[in-house]
Amino acid sequence: MNATTTNAELDSGTAWRRLAAALALATIGGVGLWSAVVVLPTIEAEFGVDRAGASIPYTATMIAFALGGAFMGRLADRFGIMIPLLIGGAILGIGYFVAAAAPSYWTFVAAQAILIGGLGAASTFSPLVADISHWFVRRRGIAVAIVASGNYLAGTIWPPILQHAIETIGWRQSFMGLGVFCIVTMVPIAFFLRHKSPVDHAPATTSGAHAAVTSLPAPAPVLQALLVLAGIACCVAMSMPQVHLIAYCADLGYGPARGAEMLSLLLGLGVVSRLASGLIADRIGGIGTLILGSMLQCLALLLYLPFDGLVSLYVISGLFGLSQGGIVPSYALVIRQYFPAREAGGRIGLVLMATVLGMALGGWMSGEIYDLTGSYQAAFLNGIAWNLLNMGIALWLLLSRRRSGLRPA
Repeated sequence: MNATTTNAELDSGTAWRRLAAALALATIGGVGLWSAVVVLPTIEAEFGVDRAGASIPYTATMIAFALGGAFMGRLADRFGIMIPLLIGGAILGIGYFVAAAAPSYWTFVAAQAILIGGLGAASTFSPLVADISHWFVRRRGIAVAIVASGNYLAGTIWPPILQHAIETIGWRQSFMGLGVFCIVTMVPIAFFLRHKSPVDHAPATTSGAHAAVTSLPAPAPVLQALLVLAGIACCVAMSMPQVHLIAYCADLGYGPARGAEMLSLLLGLGVVSRLASGLIADRIGGIGTLILGSMLQCLALLLYLPFDGLVSLYVISGLFGLSQGGIVPSYALVIRQYFPAREAGGRIGLVLMATVLGMALGGWMSGEIYDLTGSYQAAFLNGIAWNLLNMGIALWLLLSRRRSGLRPA
């Protein structure tokens, strides 16, 4: 597909059909992130590890997912998005079979991290977000938000299904079923994305591209590093409820099934938040949307501290989902605002990798804090502190833009 043909299809029906296929792949592949969360209490009992030990499969999965996303993004830059998706779908399915047959804890960790996270699910997040950003201009905010909603849809759909399957047929048989499903669905859908994306939408000499390169609030490496730090910080905060909500409910005596329902509610409303934030971002830009989401997420985390009743936890989890859905996609929009489109794949992949590493770090930290204190209260406070760091960087970006008079590119 040549550049002229592709440019004619920006924001077109072809682009929206591509978006639908990308969303389906992100939703199916996203199960690789949430299976480790749902199975956390089961792994704790199965292999005789403590809460921090039971959190390691999730943490390792997220680290591998982050690194794998960067690798798959480079593969997509060279060969197109279809190749990493075909590889990812096949290895994701194989990974679930290997994890299901794991004779030991560390074998399970390796299968969950390397195969399921790093080489499987990783192909269905940052590479897809970067790819779809090239197919939209007028509706880029909502398009990026829709694709990024895939892992939230996965978190809405998969935890109750997987929890029920674990209670009915056991976790090993459930993982085998996931393996079959991933292979027979993801591989065919990947062929819908066989056409390569354009690298850029406009010559570098246009006023918009020029502004994106020269009107930076800091040198490009410094700005990139700050965005990476912000991505880590926001997702350390975000991970506390997402990773430990099921275990938290079990500790409170409500049972893991209630926790799975709350997680599903949180992530389902996260989809609503993510889509609404995409529409908002098309009006106020990525930085404003990032600040709004970060402030609301901080407020929701504060509410977890005084309230731990069953009804209260459902309500707060819903509010948390509504608050934080638009944060991660905002980073992709900020990158597109400050840097040329031809650099989008690498830069977006790096920042989204940082958000995933933040989820991994936060999931492990919360487990360690729980083991040290016997409570999740300090873990919530830890998340709030990291959230304030993210808010500070976002506010600095906003103030820098206002001082320089920079408008979105």
